[in-house]
Amino acid sequence: MTEGKTIVFFPEATFGPSMNCVGIAQRLREGGHKPVFIADSSFKGVFEKFGFPERMVAMSEPMEEAAASQQWRDFIARHLPNFKLSAVEQIPNYVLECWDEIVNTAVFVEEELGQALGEIQPDLICLDNVVLFPAIKRAGCPWVRIVSCSENEITDPDIPPHLSGCGENDKACFEVFRSRFLECIKPAHERFNAFLESVGERPYPLGQFLETSPTMNLLLYPEQLQFNRRNPLDPARFQYLEGCVREDEPYVLPKFLENNDKPLIYIGSGSMNEADVELNKRQIALLAKLPYRALMSVGNMVDEYGDVPDNVHLEPWLPQPSVIPQVDLVIHHGGNNSFNESLYFGKPAIIMPFCWDGHDNAHRVEDKGYGAQLRRYAWSDEEYASTLERLLNDKAMAARLADVSAHMQKQDGRAKAAGILIDILDQA
Repeated sequence: MTEGKTIVFFPEATFGPSMNCVGIAQRLREGGHKPVFIADSSFKGVFEKFGFPERMVAMSEPMEEAAASQQWRDFIARHLPNFKLSAVEQIPNYVLECWDEIVNTAVFVEEELGQALGEIQPDLICLDNVVLFPAIKRAGCPWVRIVSCSENEITDPDIPPHLSGCGENDKACFEVFRSRFLECIKPAHERFNAFLESVGERPYPLGQFLETSPTMNLLLYPEQLQFNRRNPLDPARFQYLEGCVREDEPYVLPKFLENNDKPLIYIGSGSMNEADVELNKRQIALLAKLPYRALMSVGNMVDEYGDVPDNVHLEPWLPQPSVIPQVDLVIHHGGNNSFNESLYFGKPAIIMPFCWDGHDNAHRVEDKGYGAQLRRYAWSDEEYASTLERLLNDKAMAARLADVSAHMQKQDGRAKAAGILIDILDQA
């Protein structure tokens, strides 16, 4: 077996893909290999925390840490009104701005990324992103695509378009979303194709920003929730990982002064939750009246909340893989980490999507009977309370969750991914 090989991970500059890659890298390191992370400068220290070497690259004009943090908060605050819209209504505002920025990063980092790969001389590259970075194809080694968004990022005519939140059989919804998406993102796509041609790459069809890897594509999606495709994915090039839940620091539950013997709810919506103070306050006020305990992750905005009820505990950040096994129900935004972790540990979920693939995951978890979705800002107090009660007492759902949890844990996505990557290295 090949040993001591260097595997570069280049995840999107968000915590979801980054933490998924950490999970796989942990298994590779246990097997004697050397994972190295290339990441945006704003992520300095994130991977070192887990003991991995980092090579920082600038994916945009450099700025001070405080300014970058403020820019992210401003971005979310600016789009909070858009998060009240449906998936198709978000296309000309939030979705379009995201694709513009994604294209900007790909163009900006190309030269430095090529330099970084030349310095490291990897034996294999793992890309967890939604856009092509041509330097990866020119690095002289195999590359693997990791899909840490919802499964429908790999498209098929018979499944809902990525980001759409359409039901599996709602073909009218498919057509409306596809048409509007292609119309709105055309200028960004044309700009991206011009960049591809400038570095000697072929242009992509309208709507495509990343190709599948000719070597291997790893989907973190749970196999038991996969869609029925017209064109089934070839297992020689596509493998489901059933999530890649990382090992994180342990977490000891706090003692609650009220309802300490009642069901425990975890509320976390990733880094986007930080700016949504008003929604969090609304949930806290309602939870104060309900017979539950709640842990809530609120980012750097803890001071905005003042006194909280005795059955609610706030933290800036919580290690989800250590917290979720200890709770009874999860409320989250539909990010793929939270989506997979809830299923992996067999916990019912209420998904209130902001955007992106949260719409897809919310619809899917409800359709398959593993939780429920609520419109992020459209629920009533009665609907929120009754949904909590229903999911916490649904024995049939608990049995389904136990089954999917056992299946996912048996698969051990981290070990499976590491094994696949090692096989690729052996064959190289």
